[in-house]
Amino acid sequence: MTRFGTPLTEGALRVLLLGAGELGKELVIELQRFGVETIAVDRYPFAPAMQVAHRSHVIDMLDGSAIRRVIEGEKPRFVVPEIEAIHTPTLQALEREGFTVIPTARAARLTMDREGIRRLAAEELKLPTSPYRFAADYDEYRAAVRALGLPCVVKPVMSSSGKGQSVLKTEADLENAWDYAQKGGRAASVGRARDDRNIEACAGDGAEIDLRKVIVEGFIEFDYEITLLTVRHLDADGRATTRFCAPIGHLQIDGDYRESWQPQPMSPAALAEAQRQARVLVEELCRPEGRGVFGVEFFVKNDHVIFSEVSPRPHDTGLVTLISQDLSEFALHARAVLGLPIPNIRSRGPSASCAMVFEGQVRAPAFAGLERALAEPDTALRLFGKPEIAGHRRMGVALALGDSIEQARDKARRAAAAVRLESA
Repeated sequence: MTRFGTPLTEGALRVLLLGAGELGKELVIELQRFGVETIAVDRYPFAPAMQVAHRSHVIDMLDGSAIRRVIEGEKPRFVVPEIEAIHTPTLQALEREGFTVIPTARAARLTMDREGIRRLAAEELKLPTSPYRFAADYDEYRAAVRALGLPCVVKPVMSSSGKGQSVLKTEADLENAWDYAQKGGRAASVGRARDDRNIEACAGDGAEIDLRKVIVEGFIEFDYEITLLTVRHLDADGRATTRFCAPIGHLQIDGDYRESWQPQPMSPAALAEAQRQARVLVEELCRPEGRGVFGVEFFVKNDHVIFSEVSPRPHDTGLVTLISQDLSEFALHARAVLGLPIPNIRSRGPSASCAMVFEGQVRAPAFAGLERALAEPDTALRLFGKPEIAGHRRMGVALALGDSIEQARDKARRAAAAVRLESA
């Protein structure tokens, strides 16, 4: 049984987040509802979760000694990775030394690179996936594209928000897609794209991750794609159980989430198969005693369900749950982390989210138009509070309820469009 103390006292229950973006911010808020003392860690100052946590630290997240120094100094009850690019061998070592990593250090290691999770899903668990090959240099990449045929999809082994992802349609796209994958991978985003430490930077289980590597996936036709939020948690008797949220449909542009809605209509057969695959994968990743929310992504064609990716944490498409459910994905993750029961998840009906993405080079951005955005009934906004925009960046999300999915999506789009970036 977990003991809940008082924040900022010796008896506090401390949770440390590795990653402090908008998803981490919502998780911190939910944890604090239970009197949890929160610590947010990321690679840049004033990240969203840092603005609401009790304390924060700025470190290189691929520096194992820096991660160890912070965790040993803070002595948290739970360590919660919230991004992909973390030095996972350190998490594995700390777990062996007695720290609890959510869901597990092994899950963080396997899901942080596309090669680890794809080989687990397709080769060990035998889940259906698109055809794929991995390539560590340009010649291997070119051979993989020719073997799988055009069109195909190219992604870095580690990236976020669609960075570095391309759809190849012709031979002329080859070089540009390779260059984009090298520049857009997660390692590049932390300033280490050409550092020799890209190899072994995140190694674990005796294996190395070459961050220059890409996955080439054969293009598959599908009717729609979903995120199935899957929760591994303890019931009131302390027994591990798996629960599912209603499926979330989503729209991506260049691999980056722009809209999501819930529930995505599915046939009973397709939903049952998605839940079966998600259960198999999540329970494997949680061995022996892990727990938390997983965002499991699938392509769906008729009743055929094809595994795509999984995140061992709340998912960006799951931002819709801030309005669609009584317990958002962040509330569910908080309960799972803390070992609290989840007797039920109540839906509020057709719901939608629309990301607010802005472009430019802006420090301390300001926004206007919120009055107009919130004029319609059953709408809501979240501005993330990110300290700058460099290129294009997701800065907030609009949320809406409706009598139908189409109505909810229209309302969310109108609300998002009403918010504008103020010029200096």
